[in-house]
Amino acid sequence: MRALLRLLRPRRPAARPPGPALRAPRRAMAGYGTEERGRPGEPGYRLFFKDAAGQYVSPFHDIPLKVDSTENLFNMVVEVPRWTNAKMEIATEEPLNPIKQDLKDGKPRFVANIFPHKGYIWNYGALPQTWEDPHRKEKSTDCCGDNDPIDVCEIGSKVLSRGEVIRVKILGILALIDQSETDWKLIAINVNDPEASKFHDIDDVKKYKPGYLEATLNWFRFYKVPEGKPENRFAFNGEFKDKAFALGVIKSTHECWRALLMKKCDGGAINCTNVQLCDSPFRCTQEEARSLVESVSSSVNKDGEEDGRANVALPGQVMGRVQSAIWMPG
Repeated sequence: MRALLRLLRPRRPAARPPGPALRAPRRAMAGYGTEERGRPGEPGYRLFFKDAAGQYVSPFHDIPLKVDSTENLFNMVVEVPRWTNAKMEIATEEPLNPIKQDLKDGKPRFVANIFPHKGYIWNYGALPQTWEDPHRKEKSTDCCGDNDPIDVCEIGSKVLSRGEVIRVKILGILALIDQSETDWKLIAINVNDPEASKFHDIDDVKKYKPGYLEATLNWFRFYKVPEGKPENRFAFNGEFKDKAFALGVIKSTHECWRALLMKKCDGGAINCTNVQLCDSPFRCTQEEARSLVESVSSSVNKDGEEDGRANVALPGQVMGRVQSAIWMPG
């Protein structure tokens, strides 16, 4: 009887050998991955992008603007998750344009909380392959562009992650005037949001998310005031323009980006290095792209050792950190 009980007694799992658990690498059939260099919150932090094959790409130049031929389906690069304060942005003047934290007086910049909100009130990011040309005056605003990809406020219910590449529907647009420059703010929703099917144009935001547009307007009006700057102004008296208007702005900024990548206009300090645009004079090989990533990391690491701020290491160094993640289209 005792022998039978011993046989029926559940066995304890075999003890695992000491050391870190092994995980099978995540594979991506489609989508983009990210690779961190350095520590978040430090000046040397960079978030580089890779495609599904593990090849380095630029989120500014290599990720397509449109998902397919569908009129209103675009890729969005998430720079800032909702409810966070770190002012993260695509580094337009660096090779392969990783995401970095904006600096003020040499220190990482954070936006203030605008009562009653915490941090950014949407998932904030940009449309790839767009550029607001600082030498081209917008007829509708009478101001030139702000020299960046066009910004996106994603209003879905999910808090997204930095570096995610998602598909969005465009709903409308707001024209912020920042220091006499046009700084467009697209209003969009993740196509995989549970409520996405209800949203088709800007009036749907008013209907299904009452108060959200008013909160957005106030946020952009006041978010620089705690830094001692004046309130921001808006074109069209702060009116949100509809989807059709927004699509026209996207088309215009995409054409400006195309001219930039074809070296048909003055891009100033903008770094146009890319790996996938065959007809661009700025295209580089994947080997060159890897060297660029290492050179950026090495340069930032050297600066950090000199000023005591950054702590970014090359692969194989103990002091640094390299982490990877894969984002499926969402």
